[in-house]
Amino acid sequence: MANVSYQLYCSRNWPIDEVLPMLAKTGYSQVEGYRGLWTDAAAFRGKLDDHGLSMTSCHMGLDVCAGETAATIQTAKTLGIQKVYVPFLAPDDRPSDAAGWAKIGQQVAETAKPFNDAGLSLGWHNHDFELIDLGGADRPLDLIAAGGDEVKLELDLGWVKRAGENPVNWINKFGSQITAVHIKDIAPNGENADEDGWADVGHGVMDWPAITDALKYIGIDHLVAEHDNPNDHARFAQRSLATISAF
Repeated sequence: MANVSYQLYCSRNWPIDEVLPMLAKTGYSQVEGYRGLWTDAAAFRGKLDDHGLSMTSCHMGLDVCAGETAATIQTAKTLGIQKVYVPFLAPDDRPSDAAGWAKIGQQVAETAKPFNDAGLSLGWHNHDFELIDLGGADRPLDLIAAGGDEVKLELDLGWVKRAGENPVNWINKFGSQITAVHIKDIAPNGENADEDGWADVGHGVMDWPAITDALKYIGIDHLVAEHDNPNDHARFAQRSLATISAF
């Protein structure tokens, strides 16, 4: 089976000391973290170890990765993280034109170098705003990814779909530059309003047979289950793992 992980952000509304044993019992062995989960990285690593979980990837802001590079790399090594992804840009920080996004791409590529030198990778996780039309051939995500192999991508398939795009096209577009994907489903129109319109994996409208064929063809096997706002995280974890395990 592929490397199946669980984004701990899904369970941010539950105590972490309940989340980790629930995930272990459900059958996960990998998790994806995010900055703010811990105050003591070594202590948090101990909690993961106690439940047989490894944090193979993590979300950390570009300001932290660029401004506190050595400390961020040390934290990643303490936690056993191999892949760091920049998860988000606040609206006020988002460029309005291609030149601005190209500068972001350059910053990501420069920031990635010390991570790569340390045996880690640095990449970008998208939402829908990186797929807006800038009036030219390139979307913001194209310009972020322009750093080439220095810059990896974690393609959030749910947000690609919400942007009105076909996830398969974007998987094929970036190919091996993608080192992980967020496996995320969207509820049919009008359903799951209390969960912001998201669904458990396999219980929404995503075309998983076509998507998984594309992932297999490219060789992408790091699959991160995510739901931005589940009202029952244990249900989401269980049903999504069952779906992903059958891919």
